[in-house]
Amino acid sequence: MVANAFRGGRKVRERTGREAEPAAAVIDSQSVKADAVVGTGSRGYDGGKNINGRRRHLICDTAGLLLMIDVTAGDVTDRQAATDMLPTLRERFPAVTRLWADGGYTGTLSTWALAVLHLVVTVIKRSNDTSGFVVLPRRWLVEYSRRSR
Repeated sequence: MVANAFRGGRKVRERTGREAEPAAAVIDSQSVKADAVVGTGSRGYDGGKNINGRRRHLICDTAGLLLMIDVTAGDVTDRQAATDMLPTLRERFPAVTRLWADGGYTGTLSTWALAVLHLVVTVIKRSNDTSGFVVLPRRWLVEYSRRSR
């Protein structure tokens, strides 16, 4: 299920001098361990992070306000979740024409999003010579939205 998390966001955006409707967004996900009480049908193994659990897929605007949330099994890839979420994003927020993402969203997603949804997806990758946490342009917004709520 994809949830709309933006309810009061229009007023917040206007109070900060922004347009009520966002024109750009950021997408990212986070893997979370699931306890044994969580049914096996709603969790899966994320091989990239070695976590058996669920994934939270978040789309936020450029102010860090949540637009959409989707919780999936851990084995659902970023690209799969984005393919499910982006049509709903365009319906609910037709002014959004640009989306920033990390390397998990590479591949045909960008081409598909542009051709089908008229949405430009820009993948911002980490440099190969960096290690540890590095603040990347635009991508920090999703991290900010996770910590501030």
